[in-house]
Amino acid sequence: MRDNDDDAFGPRPGRGRSGTRRRDYLDIGGPRDDGDDRDGDGSASQGRRAEGERAESGDRKSGDGKSDRGKSDRGQSDQDKAGADTSGGDKGSDQADGEQEGQERRKKRRPLVLGIAAVVILLLIGGGVYYWLTTRGKASTDDAYTDGNIVTIAPQVSGQVVSLDITDNQFVHKGDPLFHIDDRQYVFNQEQAQGQLDTTKAQAASQKLGVEIARKNFPAALELAKANLESAKANLQLQQANYDRQKSLPKLATTQQEVDTTAANLAQAKAQVEQAQARVIQAEPVKQNIGQSEDQVSQIEGQLEQAQGRLDQAKLNVEWTVVRAPQDGWVTRRNVNAGNYVSSGQQVLSLVTTDVWVTANYKETELDGMRPGQKVAITVDAYPDLDLHGHIDSIQRGSGSKFSAFPAENATGNFIKIVQRVPVKIVIDSGLKPEEPLPLGISVEPTVMLK
Repeated sequence: MRDNDDDAFGPRPGRGRSGTRRRDYLDIGGPRDDGDDRDGDGSASQGRRAEGERAESGDRKSGDGKSDRGKSDRGQSDQDKAGADTSGGDKGSDQADGEQEGQERRKKRRPLVLGIAAVVILLLIGGGVYYWLTTRGKASTDDAYTDGNIVTIAPQVSGQVVSLDITDNQFVHKGDPLFHIDDRQYVFNQEQAQGQLDTTKAQAASQKLGVEIARKNFPAALELAKANLESAKANLQLQQANYDRQKSLPKLATTQQEVDTTAANLAQAKAQVEQAQARVIQAEPVKQNIGQSEDQVSQIEGQLEQAQGRLDQAKLNVEWTVVRAPQDGWVTRRNVNAGNYVSSGQQVLSLVTTDVWVTANYKETELDGMRPGQKVAITVDAYPDLDLHGHIDSIQRGSGSKFSAFPAENATGNFIKIVQRVPVKIVIDSGLKPEEPLPLGISVEPTVMLK
């Protein structure tokens, strides 16, 4: 063992090679011969031991100083080894103690961990049961928003805006003026239409008087024509008789001049009869002539109505120069100011009415059991403390995609089933507050009580 220690730590100071061998020789009791030990006697052994002791004593005397230094160094080395062994032992014991303490702490924490896990599991189970109980028989969606009527305000006449009577987001009542348009041109048109109407009224009155006259003149003219015809016929008979008398007289009793005169009078009488007959024929359509006069009256009356219509339109134009609110509501999206020129039909502002409802887009799988009249609880994201209540008014007869600008065409290409949404109109019954306006388009979450 000492040989090994020396080899491990090197030759120790103060010891020579021969001294080392001698010490080893003495430490092991000198060379041992198994045969001598077994066969030799004790005297030989004692002699060899004595010689070894004498050699060792001589060596001790010669290297007395060196051996003492080597011993001290070796002692110090042995102490260091002992200290190292002691520190190693302490470290091992500390590690073992730490592991034991960790195990004890884990044992102490194990009931706490198990208790927390049990509490968490119970909370999860309780939350699931509560969610099932609170959502049973209810249909809710977050795809919902407030909706209402939006009235687009546009002037009906063109012109320059001379005054503005409203501001943004102002509440107005039905009939309140919103803005004024320059009306001078329309007032002039109204006066001109009024003058045309007065002229047409005078013409109509004159024509009506003419009808009254025609109703009397045309029958009288017919009777006069008939009388003239009878007179012409009587004259014709007289002239015929004179002519026949002259023709029957001998030539000596009359002259050719008288014959010619009677013949001319006869021809003239015939012409007068024909002329009288023509006048009778001309005067016979009395009703038609009176009807023609009446038709002229009707034509004038039509012109009178046109003139009255132009006057009414002119009055409307003058009235339309003041644009008024068609119903109660809030002014929104105003883009008109005093001095702007506006055209007829140009959108200048919008009016949000007081009618507000909720449009909820429920999935098609959530419509089962949903009927008009069912109660609805409504929460508003903008006002968490606002508790609204209402009922289902109606369900749209078609999904939202069906009424889109480009509806899906499922008959072409590959088909992928997508859950459709159907708009449901919900009327608000109670819960609205005047001091908290409910703008259109804000998000709400309605919950329908299916049972």
